[in-house]
Amino acid sequence: QVQLVESGGGLVQPGGSLRLSCAVSGGIFSIAPMGWFRQAPGKQRQLVAQITSGGTTNYADSVKGRFTISRDNAKNTAYLQMNSLIPEDTAVYYCKMHGSKVDYWGQGTQVTVSS
Repeated sequence: QVQLVESGGGLVQPGGSLRLSCAVSGGIFSIAPMGWFRQAPGKQRQLVAQITSGGTTNYADSVKGRFTISRDNAKNTAYLQMNSLIPEDTAVYYCKMHGSKVDYWGQGTQVTVSS
């Protein structure tokens, strides 16, 4: 079955950086669009960034210029490089793989930006 496992979250000071990884197994990663979402306490899950199989990217306005989504099809892994982090970026971050019939989600990784 398809499995997505996120890693790389943690506690970072404002202005710092983190790189999240999403390792995918059991699916056809190379042709699947991938996305990163986040959910802060008491708020709805929202799109952060997405990347097509061909490498076209799209970002939420709140992270443009600070976050970069990428993928390595040889490793079946998607990444989210997060720079210039601010407290408002604090949330659980989830990756999603868009399947042909259903979407697949990881379990999430906590990112906390605090001094």
